[in-house]
Amino acid sequence: MKAAVWHGLKDIRVEDVELRALREDEVKVRVAWAGICGSDLHEYEEGPVFVPVDAKADLTGEVAPLTMGHEFAGVVEEVGSKVTNFKVGDRVVVNPTLTYRKKHEEVDRFDGFNFIGLHGNGGFAKYANVPETNIHRLADNLTLQDGALVEPMAVAVQAVKDSGVELGDTVAVFGAGPIGLLTIIAAKASGASKIIVLDLSDNRLEKAKELGATHVINSGKEEPVQAVRAIAPDGVDVSFEVAGVAPTFKQAIDVTKPKGNMMIISIFARPIEWNPIQLINTGVNVLSSIVYTPSTFQRTIDAMSTGQLNPQGIITSQIVLDDIVNKGFEALTNDKTQSKILVELSGEK
Repeated sequence: MKAAVWHGLKDIRVEDVELRALREDEVKVRVAWAGICGSDLHEYEEGPVFVPVDAKADLTGEVAPLTMGHEFAGVVEEVGSKVTNFKVGDRVVVNPTLTYRKKHEEVDRFDGFNFIGLHGNGGFAKYANVPETNIHRLADNLTLQDGALVEPMAVAVQAVKDSGVELGDTVAVFGAGPIGLLTIIAAKASGASKIIVLDLSDNRLEKAKELGATHVINSGKEEPVQAVRAIAPDGVDVSFEVAGVAPTFKQAIDVTKPKGNMMIISIFARPIEWNPIQLINTGVNVLSSIVYTPSTFQRTIDAMSTGQLNPQGIITSQIVLDDIVNKGFEALTNDKTQSKILVELSGEK
């Protein structure tokens, strides 16, 4: 079968691979749609970040080269002999986070994890073998395209939950890429009354307004901290760092009120230089969030099903697998009008 395989920095190839044998506790998923994530783009532009290259990953037992893709949904093609909760034909969403499952889910995600599609073979392929424990049913009123948006939406839902956003809060979002846009949606659903979004791209800021931002600031045209403080003189209740660079990290702290929370969602591919005296001088709490709990993943599906969360507006392009490098990774690198690009595999609804 064809798959998009990571071989190294700027080296993703669409090539024929063989799907390994299905294990007794796994489900074989016929992939319908898969999204290109910012983490995938990090691996393309700056990798390896997560991809194992020198030794096999702890939980997958796999090493590069490997098939990418961790935002995907599809239809059950086959089930292992010990699978009891799913049957052939079920429409499913994949939770790609593999953990040791030895602790309560709220801390389990911080006890070490691997990702299907980053640490092991994923969904940029016709089929993917996934543990039964990482499969969720897709609600009947959601399409398989919607299913491909569940994983990134769950990242934002978890981060907003962890940040403590409450009804009426003012928030600032630094970075209007896909996760930043989804953070707008999640913050609005959680009751934020003012959502201030900062980015260098007017196109992305326009998309932010479409999705619920009440104020947008082009950080290349206005001084970010002053611009936010003009809207929230005492500082915002919660800020979200979704850009992954030193300037926005520091600015996110500076716009947050004393005892307010600055939440890091972004993946920092490289170290930054920062002096913690900034916290002592401002009284801001710095928090971080990674992935999501299984409960949050399911709640995200449920909230999308009821219409409380509507992430479909972040989709900017749909492409086929053969075009994933030029019209996918390169487009996301060079064209800031692009946000979420979905890759069509089977194309089923």
